[in-house]
Amino acid sequence: MKRVVVTGLGAVTPLGNTVSEFWKNILAGKSGIGPITKFDTSKFKTHFAAEVKDFNADELFDKKEQRKFDVFTQYAVASSDQAIVDAGLDFKAMTDDELAEVGVIWATGNGGISTFEQQLKEFNGGDGTPRFSPFFIPKMIVDIAAGVISIRHKLRGPNYCTVSACASSNTAIISAFDTIRLGKATIMVAGGSEAAITEASVGGFSAAQALSKRNEEPETASRPFDIERDGFVMGEGAGALILEDLDHALKRGAKIYAEIVGGGMAADAYHLTGTPPDGIGATLGMKKALNDANITADQIDYINAHATSTGLGDISELTAVKAVFGNSDVLIGATKSMTGHLLGAAGAVESIISILALNDNIVPPTINTKNIDEKIPAGLNIVLGTPVKKEIKYVLNNTFGFGGHTASTIFKKYEA
Repeated sequence: MKRVVVTGLGAVTPLGNTVSEFWKNILAGKSGIGPITKFDTSKFKTHFAAEVKDFNADELFDKKEQRKFDVFTQYAVASSDQAIVDAGLDFKAMTDDELAEVGVIWATGNGGISTFEQQLKEFNGGDGTPRFSPFFIPKMIVDIAAGVISIRHKLRGPNYCTVSACASSNTAIISAFDTIRLGKATIMVAGGSEAAITEASVGGFSAAQALSKRNEEPETASRPFDIERDGFVMGEGAGALILEDLDHALKRGAKIYAEIVGGGMAADAYHLTGTPPDGIGATLGMKKALNDANITADQIDYINAHATSTGLGDISELTAVKAVFGNSDVLIGATKSMTGHLLGAAGAVESIISILALNDNIVPPTINTKNIDEKIPAGLNIVLGTPVKKEIKYVLNNTFGFGGHTASTIFKKYEA
């Protein structure tokens, strides 16, 4: 099978709307969490989230286009445009045959939920006569971001959306990886976006007892593995990767960030929203990723943990890590402590973190965590407080979602 490399990155996040700004703030241990500004939270139990800041849609779309695209699609276009430029790709100079070899697999968990809410409010606030925007459906449906990226750049290769809750964009990356290595495309735009800081979404997750309620100190609310953690913090944004056939990348002289060498997907088969105490799905997914990469557990240097800061989830994941890695020297970090949980975009944004950690030989910190829960398995090396310099050759990125979906990817430092 073909080797697949990463040649471009793009990000829109609570910690910056470019990859360089985002990475600088991650290494500085900065929190992107603060009071919600998108709606009145006075009647809600949770008043904070990790919002994208200073996003200017006018730089990408005219006013007419903005009315056609939900915010999750706008984030998708912004991050994918960045990644395409970063990869040095000029699609306008490509032939139709070449464009047929370029595809898009884009993920989201909630799609255009803000559009859905807005349209139903307008309908319910009227006289019952159906008055919906002609853009309602194409703004809302989950696959539309993939379609818009394709249309924008005339990309005619494989094009679809993956939805596996908070594992969605890791699933998209694995699917894009498989597409290229099986020879079904040469270049894939892969990633995910989410814009779910809305009344219904925050209210729904709050009703499910999933969100932190630490309203007096939101910057420290996401504290993975800590005995005082009380739920995850909602985030939003997007992450985009350009995956490319290695031979094609070398032929055009592209810079190469990393090689993707493994992907593993599995299921907990346990509960709608909960995770099994033994972490069976996570264990299977990580083992499948290692087998796919044809490496052993002791070769992984850094794990970017899913680590949402939920009571059962953190324990389940690290129980699985212990089962797979034992008392190895692998370093574990939880960057959601800074970004919040970007839901369907989490896997892509955290893949960018993983790849940059690989490039710079540095493991980002887990912030806010002071006292490790005694139920967390002992003997694990969790990076707390400040970054740790380490020679990194392989990094594993975990994502898990409601419904029991698990997806793990492995990136390797590129070697000719």
